Amino acid sequence: MILSELLHKIPVLETSGILALSEVEVSEIVFDSRKVTEGSLYVAIKGTVSDGHSYISSAIEKGAKTIVCEVLPEKLIDGINYIQVKNSSKTLGKLAANFYGNPSENLKLIGITGTNGKTTASTLLFDIFKNLGYQSALISTVEYRIGDEIIPSTHTTPDVIRLNQMLAKAVENGCEYAFMEVSSHGIHQDRIEGLHFAVAGFTNLTHDHLDYHKTFDEYLKTKKRFFDELPETAVAITNADDKNGDVMLQNTKAKKKNYALKTLADYHGKILEVDFNGMLLNFNGKEFWTTLTGKFNVYNLLLAFAIAVELGFNEEEVLQAISTLKRVNGRFETIKSDGGIFFIVDYAHTPDALENVLDSINEIRTKNERLITVFGCGGDRDHAKRPEMGKIATRKSTLAIITTDNPRTENPQEIIKEIEAGVEPQNFSKYTSIPDRREAIKMAIKFAEPKDIVLVAGKGHETYQEINGVRHHFDDKETIVELYKLMSK
Repeated sequence: MILSELLHKIPVLETSGILALSEVEVSEIVFDSRKVTEGSLYVAIKGTVSDGHSYISSAIEKGAKTIVCEVLPEKLIDGINYIQVKNSSKTLGKLAANFYGNPSENLKLIGITGTNGKTTASTLLFDIFKNLGYQSALISTVEYRIGDEIIPSTHTTPDVIRLNQMLAKAVENGCEYAFMEVSSHGIHQDRIEGLHFAVAGFTNLTHDHLDYHKTFDEYLKTKKRFFDELPETAVAITNADDKNGDVMLQNTKAKKKNYALKTLADYHGKILEVDFNGMLLNFNGKEFWTTLTGKFNVYNLLLAFAIAVELGFNEEEVLQAISTLKRVNGRFETIKSDGGIFFIVDYAHTPDALENVLDSINEIRTKNERLITVFGCGGDRDHAKRPEMGKIATRKSTLAIITTDNPRTENPQEIIKEIEAGVEPQNFSKYTSIPDRREAIKMAIKFAEPKDIVLVAGKGHETYQEINGVRHHFDDKETIVELYKLMSK
């Protein structure tokens, strides 16, 4: 692409180079100097760990012909075009959008943000629109999908170049809609800059990612920024039952809508019946059955319903599409053993998510069955949530088995100690700790009797365990089935 076209609508402070912008051909956009090839445009970004400006010389040596930066190098090299901008990170998003033909303007892009429920709501929307007969794209923690093509997921919100690549491919393949999770990291790191959202949905805001954002207020402000930057043409839909739902809407230019179970809202839901096989629900006065279960899933379904209706679909046809949906991988997935033990695998890895899952189970069970919970906390992440999860799990389970999640570079025993610190004295007899996750699941199976419920929480869809920087294969569902068969012989 010609550089002058690439810079369309991008504010430039200064340019320096021997060639006119209309004469410079750009082969690709790169912000990692290690990936530069001949003819690349290199964007120097000031990151939290390193400053891309330090690698400008290296990028030029590898073949970059154009440099976008906030500070021009002291020594300018002949034959190189330099573009000075106020904010390289934000400029990268706009460059990527221009390079790939602004794909987010050629389909309807729907972004879902919040602490819990992003993956489920996004995936439900993808499946609903598939049932309605539309080609769509999905960008989620679990996987990226373009129509029927499945691409392994790397980040909740990929970098903005990858995002535009996928959206361009979606447009090329005839997709009319794209559903994506919008993480707080993605917002803070400008990974959604330059994207045009038709609808933004908010699930909830609870304790998470404070290792990155440091304070809850900063976490909230980051999420809110997504709504603050929406255009007038967009629709913002938030959870009125969450105290931060209205906060998200305070400064947005978008059309404001909300959904709720407890309060009056534009989209109102009610639970009529619930068991482990599904729920009978009422949305806006219309009854339907779903195989999903748990109050948290009612919120996810209600948000998906609201978004589909705001996109112009009839309420009845949306509910009909919802009633055929299957459960999302690793989200309240159930496995019933031959011996009558009921296993539930869920991604719950925050205090709020764990409490929601445990509350949902306790609302359904008759209390004649015991509830055994296997869980841990990830290493190199938010320490403050660990004791909170220890308190919740032991308070709401018959027995809690504290184990490892993804310890990463931390000592698993130290993580477990921090979880145990939150256990209340009256619940000391209700937990044990087994660092080896496989052995912890084995203990739960050994302890369980027919009709008991075993919740294995924290990893959900993940098929690995990260220990000391190395990912080892580990799948909770696979491990449950394998161990149960071995132990039943």
